[in-house]
Amino acid sequence: MAESGTTVLDNPLQEERRGERMPNPCNMVIFGASGDLTHRKLFPALYNLALEHLLPPEFTVIGFARRPYEQQEFRDEVKASINQFSRRKPVQEDVWERFQQGIFYVPGTFEDPEAYKRLETIMQRNDKERGTGGNRLYYLSTPPHAYADIVRNLRILEHPQDNGGDGQPKGWSKIIVEKPFGHDLSSARELNDLVHETFREDQVFRIDHYLGKETVQNILVFRFANGIFEPVWNRDHVDHVQITVAESVGVEGRAGYYEEAGTIRDMVSNHMLQLLALTAMEPPAAFDAQAVRDEKTKVLRAIHPWQHRDEREFTLRGQYGPGWVEGNHMPGYREERNVAPHSLTDTFVALKLYIDNWRWAGVPFYLRTGKALPKRVTEVAVQFKRAPFSMFRQTATAAIEPNVLAMRIQPDEGMVLKFGAKVPGPDIAIRSVNMDFLYGASFDVQVADAYERLILDCMLGESTLFTREDEVQAQWTLVDSIIDSWKQQPEPKFPNYAAGTWGPEIANRFIERDGRAWRKL
Repeated sequence: MAESGTTVLDNPLQEERRGERMPNPCNMVIFGASGDLTHRKLFPALYNLALEHLLPPEFTVIGFARRPYEQQEFRDEVKASINQFSRRKPVQEDVWERFQQGIFYVPGTFEDPEAYKRLETIMQRNDKERGTGGNRLYYLSTPPHAYADIVRNLRILEHPQDNGGDGQPKGWSKIIVEKPFGHDLSSARELNDLVHETFREDQVFRIDHYLGKETVQNILVFRFANGIFEPVWNRDHVDHVQITVAESVGVEGRAGYYEEAGTIRDMVSNHMLQLLALTAMEPPAAFDAQAVRDEKTKVLRAIHPWQHRDEREFTLRGQYGPGWVEGNHMPGYREERNVAPHSLTDTFVALKLYIDNWRWAGVPFYLRTGKALPKRVTEVAVQFKRAPFSMFRQTATAAIEPNVLAMRIQPDEGMVLKFGAKVPGPDIAIRSVNMDFLYGASFDVQVADAYERLILDCMLGESTLFTREDEVQAQWTLVDSIIDSWKQQPEPKFPNYAAGTWGPEIANRFIERDGRAWRKL
C-alpha cells in the first residue's frame, strides 16, 4: 500500500492504456468559475486527472466569472477547494506546482463582449507560450439563464469556425453544457438552435453526470458482456423494474431555481430517463456513440404516450413539510427562503411507465425521486417473475420472495443479486440471501468521480456518455406531457409528506394496487 502523497508505479500495460487516453493540449474555459459546481467538482476532477497523468503538461484552464479575483488569489482558492473536495487529498505539492502554472482567470460578466476579447487574448497567448494548439473547450458551469449570453458571445471567439485567419486549421472547439438543457421542449429546441449557430452537433457535449458513474456504465457491460443475463432481460422473465433516486437534502439554497423546475424537470427529465434508457435499450451494433445513443433514443420514443385520462394511475407528486432527516430538523419546502407560501412545486414524483416494444410490452417501470427523504440512494432494481410452480408450498416456507437484481449507483456503487437458499437444518426452509458486489472492495481502488471520466471523454471527442439532441427532445416530450396532464387535475394538497419519510402515503398505494411494493432501501 503506497503512503498518502506518493505515486504507485504502473505496469507497462497501464502506461500504454494511459497514453491512449491522453488528450491533446487545450485551453479549457470554465464559465461560472466562482460557483459551487466548479469548486466542488470540476477543479478536483481536473487535479485528479493531472495526478493520474491523464492530462498533458500543456493543459490550461481559464476561469471566467464576475468576481474580481487576482490571479494568485484564484489559484489559492482552487487549491483550497481541491484539498476540501478531491477524492485524492491532500494536494500533492509537486503535481500542484505543475498544475497551477496552467490556471488563469478572466473577470467579466457573461453579457460583456469586451470580457470575451480579453479571454481571446489569453487563449492566443497560451497557444504560443504553452502550446495549447488552438484547441478550446468551453464549460458552461452557470445557471441556465446565462447560457444564451455566453453562446452568443462565443461567436466572437469561434468565427470563422474553420481556421485561424491564415487558412490553417486553428484546432478543435467543443462546448459542455450542464443540465438542465432547456426548461421544456420548446426552450430545448431554441437552445439547440442557438448553440448550433456556432457549434456543430459533434462539438456539443450535453453533460449528465450520472452517466459518468461506474455503475451506470456497468449496466451496459453487465447486460451485454455476460451471456447469463441478457436472455432473461425481457417481458418473459421480468415482472417489473424500479428506479429510485432519493435525496436526503432539501433545496439547499436553490429555491429560486427549484420553484421554476421542480423535481420533474430537475431529475426526471434527465437522470431518471437516462437510467431507464440504459436499462431497457436493445444491444447496440457497436460500443460507439452513434450506436449507443441510437438505441437509447428508440427507448425514449417508445415510452407509452401520456393520456390525460390516465394521469392518476400513472403519476403522482408530492411536496415535503417539516420533519426530521438523519437526526436534524428540516423546515418544510414552503418555509424555505424564496419559496412562495402556497407553492405547488413538486419535490417528489412517482411514475409508472410502459415501453411499447417487443422486449418490454406489459412490463411496468416504476420511477420515484424526491428530496428530504430518509437517505441518499440511487439504484435500478430489476425484479424477476416468480417460479411458475412452487414445489415448496407445503414446507415451512410460507412464501418465497422473488429474485431481484439491484444495481446501486450511489452512494456505495455495486450490485446485489437476491435469491432463495435453504436454511441449514432438518426442515426445508427457504430464506432470501444476497450475492453482493462492491466496486471498492472488489477492485481495491477508489472509484473516480463521474466528472473525471466525462471531462476526459469530451477532450478526446468521445461522446457516448453524453446526451444527443434527439435524446433531449424525446425526454422533454414525455415530461411536457406529464406536466400538461397535471394542469388538468385539481390543485394538490401540499405538503403531503414529512421530511425524513419516503414520500406521500399515496405513493405506497400507487404501487400496491398493482400487487407490488417499493423496495426498502
